[in-house]
Amino acid sequence: MNTVIATYRVKSGAEAEFEALLKKHHPTLLSIGLATADSATVYRGQDEPGEPVYYEIFTWKDAKAPGVAHDTPEVMAIWEPMGALCEERHGKPGMNFPHVALVSL
Repeated sequence: MNTVIATYRVKSGAEAEFEALLKKHHPTLLSIGLATADSATVYRGQDEPGEPVYYEIFTWKDAKAPGVAHDTPEVMAIWEPMGALCEERHGKPGMNFPHVALVSL
């Protein structure tokens, strides 16, 4: 399961700064060979009014890629400021990364 549905609970007022980083995220992963060429899909919602949540769906190149990303300065230069713009809310983490597999019904 290499596809991830990343959930980001962004601090109110930090949306523009977060989106600027998110815009670089998948292209950076792709440029260093950690993600597939399939485009990332991004959605925006709310936990409650004024509590923005972003969902980014993308696919890692392989099962090792997430670990490699943690050791890659180009990725950490995006992830660290993204993390600072997120917050825990309603008992849910600021950032969450469940890996999923497509189900054909």
